[in-house]
Amino acid sequence: MKPAMHTPVTIKKQRNWKRWTIHLFPIPALIIYGLFIVYPLFAALTYSFFDWNGIVRGEFVGLKNFKDLFTLQPFSDLFWNAFGHNILYFVLQMIFQNGLAFILAYIIYKRVRGSEFLKIAYFLPRLLSVIVVGFLWKLILNPNYGALNVVLEKVGLEHLQKAWLGDPDTALISIILVNCWYGLGFGVLIFLAGFQSIPKELFEAGKLDGASGFAMIRRIVLPLMVPSIMIMTVLTFIQSFEAFELVYAMQGSQGEPYHSTDTLAVYFYRLAFGGSAGGSTTAVGLGSALAVVLFIFIAFFTALYLKYMQKRQVDL
Repeated sequence: MKPAMHTPVTIKKQRNWKRWTIHLFPIPALIIYGLFIVYPLFAALTYSFFDWNGIVRGEFVGLKNFKDLFTLQPFSDLFWNAFGHNILYFVLQMIFQNGLAFILAYIIYKRVRGSEFLKIAYFLPRLLSVIVVGFLWKLILNPNYGALNVVLEKVGLEHLQKAWLGDPDTALISIILVNCWYGLGFGVLIFLAGFQSIPKELFEAGKLDGASGFAMIRRIVLPLMVPSIMIMTVLTFIQSFEAFELVYAMQGSQGEPYHSTDTLAVYFYRLAFGGSAGGSTTAVGLGSALAVVLFIFIAFFTALYLKYMQKRQVDL
């Protein structure tokens, strides 16, 4: 039998079919994204304009839920309290997590002995679930049998022993530092990739010009590390204002003690799913309004920062 002849029309149809087939592959991912990301966003926006009796939607109230969120007690006090905690979350993460990650990445980049092992060691905590990390550190920080207080006692520092998660002055800071420990490895990898993208000829040129130590970092490294710094700043900002899992695992949904560990995400959970004022009642409308405010805040300041950094990058 003679082989089938492929005419130009047949070949064109086959190419068109392949082209359309390729466009079908993203559809499952788009469906999942739409169901679990896009739909909840629009649903929250819709819910925020209605009054709610438990989980039963009532009449349309316009912007009343937004007004109550910022003016009605105790909701406004709890909102600004949680907002302040999120800002502290971001600031401490930038200082301790990203600052230390930058230094460690630079040390590894300089090919110190055991640098390959260090990369793996710093990233290992990231492989664990956030919930597992939260319960693990909750045990470590236990005031009665926790490893931290036991070690402090063994080395003669009993005066530093605390109920780390039971003291309003140390509870939130303890959680933030645990988060820094958990996210350190990811920051190291991002910054290390940034260092490795810098041409080595620039370092050699800097040495010829007499730059060394801090001058080398300030004149050569920092300007060329702007993209990596920008990425980590944006990711840290978003993660700080969405902080929920670790706080929930270590302190629950009530922001104990005395709302000292409340974040906006934890407060949203309490409003939408119960316990908005310490009880079991829900405030779906207020919770939805809070979700919308949080989304707008994160999106606006992220876009503003990216635009500023892109302009600065062009100037450099």
